Amino acid sequence: MSSPKLARTKTAPTGRAAPAAGAKQTCAESPAAKPAVLDETGSVDSAAAKRLAAALESAVAGGRHDVLHEDALHALTAAVCKCYAAQVEAGAAILPLPERGGATATEVMVMASGLLKAANLAVFELGMWQSWTGR
Repeated sequence: MSSPKLARTKTAPTGRAAPAAGAKQTCAESPAAKPAVLDETGSVDSAAAKRLAAALESAVAGGRHDVLHEDALHALTAAVCKCYAAQVEAGAAILPLPERGGATATEVMVMASGLLKAANLAVFELGMWQSWTGR
């Protein structure tokens, strides 16, 4: 987990009393409840992810630059970075965007610059890493 706050909330007790014996739990109270973005196999529902992406793109195209709160943007960006890195490390030969599509060159540069800054990395370090790993 990348957030100490998230780590505390996942491991700390909630302070709620346990339900009485025989009491029915709601989905929000059930520890085994799966998030709505999971499909029946327990995998992330790719269709739901695509709907979220389409909604975000539509909002931005409509002039809503503040469509996501900062914490939601951080969480989504980190999760997508981790998913992509895990697939590449597992041997998948994929790109994070379709070639010559998905985002403009400027949007890619803004995002790449932001990612490097957030990780306290310089372009030089990226170049060195690429030469060492061949990626």
